[in-house]
Amino acid sequence: MIDSDGTMLGIFSAKEAQLKANERDLDLVKIAPNANPPVCKIMDYGKYLYEQSKKEKEAKKKQTIIEVKEIRLSAKIEEHDFSFKAKNAIKFLEDGYKVKVSIRFRGREIAYSAMGRDVMNRFAEAVKEYGKVDKPPTMDGRSMSMILVPHKNK
Repeated sequence: MIDSDGTMLGIFSAKEAQLKANERDLDLVKIAPNANPPVCKIMDYGKYLYEQSKKEKEAKKKQTIIEVKEIRLSAKIEEHDFSFKAKNAIKFLEDGYKVKVSIRFRGREIAYSAMGRDVMNRFAEAVKEYGKVDKPPTMDGRSMSMILVPHKNK
C-alpha cells in the first residue's frame, strides 16, 4: 500500500487498507490489481480525475490542427491563371496551411498526363520559396495531385 504523499506503507489486508483510507477520508485505489500482492494507493479519487481532465484540456489547447487547402489546375492552364493560382497558394502557405494541388484530366486529356506533370513541377518551382513538396505528383484515376507544406522557419 502507498500513502497519499507517495511513501510506501507496507503490506496490509484489504480490510485494514480500507480502514486506513477511511480514517483519512480518502479513497483506496488499486494501481496494479494484477500484481502479487495488489498495489493500492490512498488518494482523493475525485481530485485525481479532475486533475487528469485539466491536463487533457490543456494538451488539447496546445494541439494544432493543420488544414489542407486545395488548388485545382488544368493541364492546359494559361499563364495569368497559373500566376493567380500560385499567388493564392503562396498566401495559404504563408498562413501555415498545407496546399493540395490537383489537376483533373477530362476526356482525352488523360493521354497528356506528362503535360500535367510538367504543370505540377512548374507550380512547385513557383512556390518553392514559401513551401516544399511533401508528396510528389501522383496519378489517382483521372486526376493528379501533390501536397505542398510550408517551410518551418516561421
